[in-house]
Amino acid sequence: MLAAFLLISVAVAAFGSLVSVSQIDGWYAAAPHAAWTPPGWVFGAVWTVLYVLIAVSGWLLWRRRARAALTLFVVQLVVNSIWTPIFFGGYPILGPVALWIGVAIIVLLDLLVVATIASAWPRSHAAALLLVPYLVWLLYASTLNWGDAILISLL
Repeated sequence: MLAAFLLISVAVAAFGSLVSVSQIDGWYAAAPHAAWTPPGWVFGAVWTVLYVLIAVSGWLLWRRRARAALTLFVVQLVVNSIWTPIFFGGYPILGPVALWIGVAIIVLLDLLVVATIASAWPRSHAAALLLVPYLVWLLYASTLNWGDAILISLL
Protein backbone atom coordinates (compact mmCIF):
# COMPACT_ATOMS: atom_id res chain seq x y z
CA MET A 1 0.00 0.00 0.00
CA LEU A 2 2.96 2.34 0.48
CA ALA A 3 3.53 2.04 -3.26
CA ALA A 4 -0.01 3.32 -3.86
CA PHE A 5 0.62 6.39 -1.71
CA LEU A 6 3.90 7.00 -3.53
CA LEU A 7 2.12 6.70 -6.88
CA ILE A 8 -0.53 9.18 -5.76
CA SER A 9 2.19 11.65 -4.76
CA VAL A 10 3.96 11.12 -8.09
CA ALA A 11 0.66 11.73 -9.90
CA VAL A 12 0.10 15.02 -8.05
CA ALA A 13 3.67 16.10 -8.83
CA ALA A 14 3.40 15.05 -12.48
CA PHE A 15 0.09 16.89 -12.91
CA GLY A 16 1.68 20.06 -11.55
CA SER A 17 4.72 19.64 -13.75
CA LEU A 18 2.64 19.29 -16.91
CA VAL A 19 1.16 22.71 -16.32
CA SER A 20 4.16 24.52 -14.91
CA VAL A 21 7.04 23.36 -17.14
CA SER A 22 6.03 25.49 -20.12
CA GLN A 23 5.29 28.50 -17.93
CA ILE A 24 8.49 28.46 -15.85
CA ASP A 25 10.59 29.44 -18.85
CA GLY A 26 7.86 31.78 -20.07
CA TRP A 27 6.09 34.44 -18.05
CA TYR A 28 7.49 33.21 -14.71
CA ALA A 29 11.13 33.63 -15.80
CA ALA A 30 10.46 37.19 -16.91
CA ALA A 31 8.41 38.19 -13.87
CA PRO A 32 9.78 40.01 -10.83
CA HIS A 33 10.12 37.82 -7.74
CA ALA A 34 10.63 38.34 -4.02
CA ALA A 35 14.28 38.75 -3.06
CA TRP A 36 14.15 35.49 -1.08
CA THR A 37 13.09 33.38 -4.09
CA PRO A 38 15.52 30.46 -4.47
CA PRO A 39 17.00 29.28 -7.77
CA GLY A 40 14.60 27.18 -9.83
CA TRP A 41 16.38 23.86 -9.24
CA VAL A 42 15.64 24.12 -5.50
CA PHE A 43 11.90 23.71 -6.08
CA GLY A 44 12.24 20.34 -7.81
CA ALA A 45 14.68 19.01 -5.23
CA VAL A 46 12.58 20.10 -2.27
CA TRP A 47 9.28 18.89 -3.71
CA THR A 48 10.77 15.49 -4.52
CA VAL A 49 11.67 14.95 -0.87
CA LEU A 50 8.40 16.45 0.37
CA TYR A 51 6.23 14.23 -1.83
CA VAL A 52 7.99 11.14 -0.45
CA LEU A 53 7.39 12.37 3.13
CA ILE A 54 3.76 13.16 2.28
CA ALA A 55 3.25 9.66 0.83
CA VAL A 56 4.78 7.93 3.86
CA SER A 57 2.63 10.07 6.16
CA GLY A 58 -0.53 9.12 4.28
CA TRP A 59 0.45 5.46 4.37
CA LEU A 60 1.00 5.62 8.13
CA LEU A 61 -2.40 7.26 8.58
CA TRP A 62 -3.98 4.54 6.46
CA ARG A 63 -2.26 1.83 8.51
CA ARG A 64 -3.53 3.43 11.75
CA ARG A 65 -7.02 3.71 10.30
CA ALA A 66 -6.97 7.41 11.17
CA ARG A 67 -10.06 8.25 9.12
CA ALA A 68 -10.42 11.91 10.06
CA ALA A 69 -6.74 12.62 9.49
CA LEU A 70 -6.73 10.62 6.27
CA THR A 71 -9.75 12.56 5.00
CA LEU A 72 -7.94 15.83 5.68
CA PHE A 73 -4.83 14.34 4.08
CA VAL A 74 -6.74 13.63 0.87
CA VAL A 75 -8.39 17.06 0.85
CA GLN A 76 -5.07 18.86 1.31
CA LEU A 77 -3.53 16.78 -1.48
CA VAL A 78 -6.39 17.75 -3.82
CA VAL A 79 -5.95 21.42 -2.91
CA ASN A 80 -2.19 21.01 -3.42
CA SER A 81 -2.86 19.71 -6.94
CA ILE A 82 -5.04 22.74 -7.75
CA TRP A 83 -2.50 25.41 -6.82
CA THR A 84 0.01 24.81 -9.62
CA PRO A 85 -2.46 24.97 -12.54
CA ILE A 86 -4.03 28.12 -11.12
CA PHE A 87 -0.74 29.90 -10.37
CA PHE A 88 1.25 28.89 -13.44
CA GLY A 89 -1.44 28.01 -15.97
CA GLY A 90 -3.89 30.68 -14.88
CA TYR A 91 -1.56 33.64 -15.23
CA PRO A 92 -1.50 33.70 -19.07
CA ILE A 93 -5.31 33.65 -19.04
CA LEU A 94 -6.22 35.78 -16.00
CA GLY A 95 -3.07 37.79 -15.39
CA PRO A 96 -2.31 38.82 -11.79
CA VAL A 97 -5.78 37.68 -10.66
CA ALA A 98 -4.55 34.08 -11.01
CA LEU A 99 -1.72 34.82 -8.59
CA TRP A 100 -4.15 36.23 -6.03
CA ILE A 101 -6.36 33.16 -6.45
CA GLY A 102 -3.14 31.20 -5.86
CA VAL A 103 -2.64 33.11 -2.60
CA ALA A 104 -6.12 32.11 -1.43
CA ILE A 105 -5.51 28.48 -2.40
CA ILE A 106 -2.11 28.24 -0.72
CA VAL A 107 -3.43 29.83 2.49
CA LEU A 108 -6.23 27.26 2.47
CA LEU A 109 -3.59 24.57 1.89
CA ASP A 110 -1.54 25.88 4.83
CA LEU A 111 -4.60 25.61 7.07
CA LEU A 112 -5.49 22.15 5.79
CA VAL A 113 -1.98 20.84 6.46
CA VAL A 114 -2.07 22.28 9.99
CA ALA A 115 -5.44 20.56 10.50
CA THR A 116 -4.06 17.31 9.07
CA ILE A 117 -1.07 17.42 11.42
CA ALA A 118 -3.29 18.14 14.41
CA SER A 119 -5.71 15.36 13.46
CA ALA A 120 -2.89 12.88 12.79
CA TRP A 121 -0.99 13.53 16.02
CA PRO A 122 -3.17 11.41 18.36
CA ARG A 123 -3.11 8.43 15.97
CA SER A 124 0.45 8.63 14.61
CA HIS A 125 3.08 11.04 15.83
CA ALA A 126 5.33 9.91 12.98
CA ALA A 127 2.70 10.69 10.33
CA ALA A 128 2.17 14.13 11.84
CA LEU A 129 5.89 14.87 12.10
CA LEU A 130 6.50 13.81 8.50
CA LEU A 131 4.16 16.62 7.42
CA VAL A 132 6.01 19.33 9.35
CA PRO A 133 8.69 19.94 6.65
CA TYR A 134 5.87 20.17 4.12
CA LEU A 135 4.12 22.78 6.24
CA VAL A 136 7.33 24.77 6.68
CA TRP A 137 7.93 24.75 2.92
CA LEU A 138 4.30 25.71 2.24
CA LEU A 139 4.55 28.67 4.59
CA TYR A 140 7.70 29.77 2.79
CA ALA A 141 6.05 29.16 -0.61
CA SER A 142 3.09 31.22 0.58
CA THR A 143 5.38 34.22 1.06
CA LEU A 144 6.75 33.67 -2.45
CA ASN A 145 3.25 33.48 -3.94
CA TRP A 146 2.21 36.59 -2.03
CA GLY A 147 5.37 38.42 -3.09
CA ASP A 148 4.88 37.54 -6.75
CA ALA A 149 1.23 38.59 -6.64
CA ILE A 150 2.17 41.97 -5.18
CA LEU A 151 5.17 42.61 -7.45
CA ILE A 152 3.42 41.54 -10.64
CA SER A 153 0.25 43.47 -9.76
CA LEU A 154 2.38 46.62 -9.46
CA LEU A 155 3.60 46.33 -13.08
